[in-house]
Amino acid sequence: MNEQVEIYDQERIDDLMNAGLRLIQSDEVFSFSMDAVLLSRFASVPKNGRILDMCTGNGVIPILLSARTEGQIEGIEIQERLAEMARRSVRLNGLEDRILIRTGDLRELVQEVGANVYDAITVNPPYMPLQTGDQKLNPHQAMARHEVNGSLEEIIAAAMRLLRPGGKFYMVHKPQRLGEILSLLRQYKLEPKVLRFVHPKLTQEANMVLVEALRGGKPDIRLKPPLVVYEPDGQYTKELMEIYYGDNGGQA
Repeated sequence: MNEQVEIYDQERIDDLMNAGLRLIQSDEVFSFSMDAVLLSRFASVPKNGRILDMCTGNGVIPILLSARTEGQIEGIEIQERLAEMARRSVRLNGLEDRILIRTGDLRELVQEVGANVYDAITVNPPYMPLQTGDQKLNPHQAMARHEVNGSLEEIIAAAMRLLRPGGKFYMVHKPQRLGEILSLLRQYKLEPKVLRFVHPKLTQEANMVLVEALRGGKPDIRLKPPLVVYEPDGQYTKELMEIYYGDNGGQA
């Protein structure tokens, strides 16, 4: 790993569980949460090929995916400060030959790289439409939580253009928007194939949903068993511990 990476004020270096990887973080602009980890383990990324992470933030998903594939991984982030932070994390882990972080608008990426080029795309997008929620946040936090730089439809439309036929699309989102998600996926020829709901506890409603879709797939959807985060005593469940600290190749 490359130790010659500058760390700025308000930043820190965090270990990424068992993967032997590290990430530069800052609560001032962005810190990853459980949804990014779960998405990185849910995605059945190809062993080789070309993979894109949209809304990549500080690059946590590309860096985590690097432990599960030998493919070329790209991330795109519209905020230069976050993209630059992600690039430093890539250097910190010595992954410059495998991960490329782009600064740009994912809605315009097809003009740069062309259509039908990625084998898999992941996205942990802002969850809230622009007109809802508390937007009394700093600009970095607002963009991470609200659809300031692209609606759900625009993200899905961009993914369809960028994925090759037969390519896979992976998203983590809120269950409250699942109807909209499924409708838009089918509208843009990304057939939903697998759903998995994430519950804080077995007795509580799901607060996340993991979605896999296939470009040009036939209608046939599977519902995986629920993923439960906490035991009744507040400890992580066995499966959550395995996702965070177990086999690097494991899936959510």
